[in-house]
Amino acid sequence: MSGATRSPGPEPPRRRGRQRYVEKDGRCNVQQGNVREPGRYLTDLFTTLADLQWRLSLLFFVLAYALTWLFFGAIWWLVAYGRGDLEHLGDAAWTPCVNNLNGFVAAFLFSIETETTIGYGHRVITDQCPEGIALLLLQAILGSMVNAFMVGCMFVKISQPNKRAATLVFSSHAVVSLRDGRLCLMFRVGDLRSSHIVEASIRAKLIRSRQTLEGEFIPLHQTDLSVGFETGDDRLFLVSPLVISHEIDAASPFWEASRRALERDDFEIVVILEGMVEATGMTCQARSSYLVDEVLWGHRFTSVLTLEDGFYEVDYATFHQTFEVPTPSCSARELAEAAARLDAHLYWSIPSRLDEKVEEEGAGEGAGGEAGTDKEQNGCLPPPESESKV
Repeated sequence: MSGATRSPGPEPPRRRGRQRYVEKDGRCNVQQGNVREPGRYLTDLFTTLADLQWRLSLLFFVLAYALTWLFFGAIWWLVAYGRGDLEHLGDAAWTPCVNNLNGFVAAFLFSIETETTIGYGHRVITDQCPEGIALLLLQAILGSMVNAFMVGCMFVKISQPNKRAATLVFSSHAVVSLRDGRLCLMFRVGDLRSSHIVEASIRAKLIRSRQTLEGEFIPLHQTDLSVGFETGDDRLFLVSPLVISHEIDAASPFWEASRRALERDDFEIVVILEGMVEATGMTCQARSSYLVDEVLWGHRFTSVLTLEDGFYEVDYATFHQTFEVPTPSCSARELAEAAARLDAHLYWSIPSRLDEKVEEEGAGEGAGGEAGTDKEQNGCLPPPESESKV
């Protein structure tokens, strides 16, 4: 029937989004499972405590001091109980181990005063208790060790440089366009703080699956993307935002990737920025990643730097903005081959044109040779020597 409407066909299957290996904020999307030897974490207890979440770190901090005070408070109470001090509380002739220690609460308070060196003066150890003196020395030493360990952990956790990475920003997209006649993959990095990153360096990794010639499947194979290691361009002076460029040459994994092939590919580009924090001297690392959908072919970054009266100003409102530019859709290999053919054509065409010009000039000289001789003889030139001698 002519009036019947055709039902639409089945929709093509949508491309499943790739699972990120590294999130945009730099967190690695990897979880460690089935660890058969958890005791290895205890061999480096300091790092384990520094890596804990803040609520767990604070809980461990409180428990470390509270349990230490309770432990030594119980020992002080046992010493007083064993010597019979609790049975002679009102006896003036009895010399206790610790004056005014009349119960467990008093022993717990004395333990706190001993470890924190508060010393209120109400409870004090006497010289008639050698076991109490030994316990006092032990608690003073162990208390100092606990203080050093816990204060060190809290200091490291507070001064961890991963928070500095929050002010190191990457562009939301990477772009592919021409630079000096060559295809380049580019992304932009910037530092929001006035205190700079010292000895900053940049790296890039291509993450995608591959299969070896022997049939081994490698799900997350890592390949280096050159961003100027050979020339030193990977070492950055990150005062203002910089555009990092990866030239797609014969050594690049994108050498044979055209625009259409790149859009059908499945990969992730991980970028890593490292350097020392100028204020603390600690090493800082910031990470980000780009999926296939976040690589824009034929785009270029908008400039963010302007010259004002006596200084340069960075406009971070346009940090992530790009604009389209004319870019060939072919691969870098095809572009290089086309450029080579053009250079070869120019190389052979220029000498042929010169040969044609020389031949034309030679033909012109041959045709006008006799006329030129007559002209010279009819002019003011002297006659040949043979004629002058006659």
